[in-house]
Formats: sequence, C-alpha cells, structure tokens
Amino acid sequence: MSFVGKNIRKIRTVKKLSQAAFAELFGLARPSVGAYEEGRSEPKMETLIQIAHHFGLSVDLLITKELTVNELYHFDIFKQPEQPAEVPVVAAPVLPAPQLISTLFVPADRRMEYVVHHHDSAFLSTLPVLTFPRQLGPSTRAFEIVGAEMQHQQQGLRHQDVVLCQGVDSAAPSLRVHRVYAFVTQRGLLVRRLSQRLSDKVLKLRADNPDYGSEEFALEQALEIWEVKANFTTHLRPPSTIEERVNRLERQVEELLARLG
Repeated sequence: MSFVGKNIRKIRTVKKLSQAAFAELFGLARPSVGAYEEGRSEPKMETLIQIAHHFGLSVDLLITKELTVNELYHFDIFKQPEQPAEVPVVAAPVLPAPQLISTLFVPADRRMEYVVHHHDSAFLSTLPVLTFPRQLGPSTRAFEIVGAEMQHQQQGLRHQDVVLCQGVDSAAPSLRVHRVYAFVTQRGLLVRRLSQRLSDKVLKLRADNPDYGSEEFALEQALEIWEVKANFTTHLRPPSTIEERVNRLERQVEELLARLG
C-alpha cells in the first residue's frame, strides 16, 4: 500500500500550498494532485523523486510510511530559521538556485531487470538515484553504456560511460534524424543514432562505430524511448590528430553525399 497521496496532502498543509501551487512546483496539472491525494492515481517515479528531493525526504519514506504533521516539522526544510536576538543580520547576496535533476540510474548488470519491471514502482524505488546539475524535465533516466558500438576514433560513447536521457512519448514519438536515442526493448537496451525515418513505424538506426553498420527498427518493439542529452565519462580524451580530423571530415562528406543521392 502506498501512502503517497496522504503524504502529499500533509506536505501541502505544512507548507500552506494549494493544489495548484503544488502542481506548479513539479510541472503537474492541478487535477493530478487531487487524484494523487484521493488515491485514484499515483505520481510517476520521476515525480516522486522530485517531490522527495525538494522537501528533503527519501522516496522510500514518501511511499511506505504515513507521515504525521509533527514528523514533517522535524525535517530541516520545514523549520523556520532562528536569528540571534542581538546580532545584526547582514544581507547575503542572492545567488541563483542551481538547477538539479535527480534521476534513476540503470547499471549495466540490472538492464534485464529494468526491461521486465520498468513500469513497477516498487522495483524502480530500488534503483540508485543520480543527481546532476542540469534540468531536463520531469521524465529522465540514466543508463550505463555497454560495448563500443557508439564509439569511433576515440570519440563518442565509451564502454561504462553513463548517458543522461530525457523521455520521449513512445505512443507518438517526436524523433529527430542524427540524434542519439536509447530504446528499451524486450531484448534489452539499444543505443543508436537515428539515421532515417523510413516510415511512421520504421526507423533506420546506425551505430557510430562503422564496424556495426545500420539496422531497421520497428517502433512497436520499443517499450520506452529516451533521447540522450548528456554523457558522463571517466575517460580523458586526447586532442584529435590531423589524421583523425581528416577521417572524420571524409565520413561527414560521405554521409552528406549519400543523403543527396
């Protein structure tokens, strides 16, 4: 049993937030907040992470325990700052708040678990959470790269890199040619660059490593689609040599000629 709805209502009470104000904080529709509080639906895991992070709670606490108003007041974020009575207060410069995103991380050794349970909130709550100084929207995911299919001439995604992705509506995907996407399928995770839209239902995907070539992909195979927005790596790339730059330029010319033809 989830206590999310009751806890959201109590958080609003403590913070004196209307449903509309709470919804605006997390990019939700006001009726969605009412549905959560009445138990008619539950927030997506990405929204749960945002709520927990914003109010200084753990996702586990938010889901599994009905919090009392008194308990909520014990969290630092709900306390009013105390000022010394006789010490003058010097106004500090107002700095812009950092834009942070907390997202679920899917390690390589848990890929198949994720494929099977990607809609199960209980399973998702067991995944590690990564926090990045970047705001991409409410639907995000981080995946660990396996293999060298997306690496070419010391460039691209390396084995064990982590990609930060933004969700794409798989029911009506808006996909752009040349962008990199992560497709969750029954067989696992497929990270490829979109080369061409052959039809509304079929894509042509390619690996950046030319040894792997291109393949056709039916959109109906996709359980989830994520657009790769950032790459985090521990590899420090050396400066490109003249030969590498020339090879890259030749490849770009070949691709341009192929599109024109």
